[in-house]
Amino acid sequence: MSKTLQRVWELENVIKLVDPHRDALYAYDEAEQKAIANERPWKADPHYFKGVRISAVALLKMVMHARSGGSMEVMGMMQGKIQGETFIVTDAFRLPVEGTETRVNATDEATEYMSQYIQLCRDSGRMENVVGWYHSHPGYGCWLSGIDVQTQMTQQSFQDPFLAIVIDPDRTISAGKVEIGAFRTFPDNYKPPGGGGGDEYQTIPLNKIEDFGAHASQYYSVEVSHFKSSLDSHLLELLWNKYWVSTLSQSPLFTNREYGSKQMLDLSQKIKNAEKSIQANSRGGPRNGGRDTQLDKVVRESSKIANEEVTGLLAGEVKAKLFNGVGATAPVQVQTSPS
Repeated sequence: MSKTLQRVWELENVIKLVDPHRDALYAYDEAEQKAIANERPWKADPHYFKGVRISAVALLKMVMHARSGGSMEVMGMMQGKIQGETFIVTDAFRLPVEGTETRVNATDEATEYMSQYIQLCRDSGRMENVVGWYHSHPGYGCWLSGIDVQTQMTQQSFQDPFLAIVIDPDRTISAGKVEIGAFRTFPDNYKPPGGGGGDEYQTIPLNKIEDFGAHASQYYSVEVSHFKSSLDSHLLELLWNKYWVSTLSQSPLFTNREYGSKQMLDLSQKIKNAEKSIQANSRGGPRNGGRDTQLDKVVRESSKIANEEVTGLLAGEVKAKLFNGVGATAPVQVQTSPS
């Protein structure tokens, strides 16, 4: 069953196998990377980087770390290289940081830990550079807050090329698919022609919308894809054994009960706001060709919540059918002869 569930997880997250004979994405050419760093082609084009390819091992490490933080934000770093206009993330490691429900605070201890970790990697022959950082947004989607934007801009100023990745562990549990986003910030005083931020629609809680909208034009999202190879198959299997047991032993509805309640409360407030908007439009005449965009968003969010709840119920039913009664002994029937 573990193998089957691992295969399903890989299909859900579109993890593709690279050439098992070459494992080219893991090959690291130090001279080539130094040449790319010296040329700095991203300085001439704010949209230079178009995508990121993340190894299955690195993805699983980041997801497990994000889930372990619960409602608190966690943070870590990513190692890899640059290949054309794409970041290649081959590994990730945690940082000992102080997290709250809205931010993570990197201390001197975290900086020292990172330096020692990278040095130990290089001493063992792993020369990959740090190419970005990741952190979690428990329950409120994948985007960059004002603090995140400032952190990323600082890193791009002193340690470019650098990428920011955000993972939502709550939505990952509810949807059964990793909720992830990758971002780059624009230079100061740059105005993107089509606006920045994420390209896809996503649900943002009301108490986060202001922060989301205030900084959405300061960054853009890059396409995320995943890969695996023969080099990491054994390590992926070991990590998966830990991940799938944790997933199997939990119910999305019970584990994410607080997240689900917050979603419902947030949706009820958005419905009230949409109702007020409809009433105002009816008095002042229809807008947007007679359609209300706020109502459309509410409908999409309600459908998303309903689908997640149904998925959680089905998962519970499947687990009940599979495991209820496992280990129980059948009742022994004693036959007595007629007297």
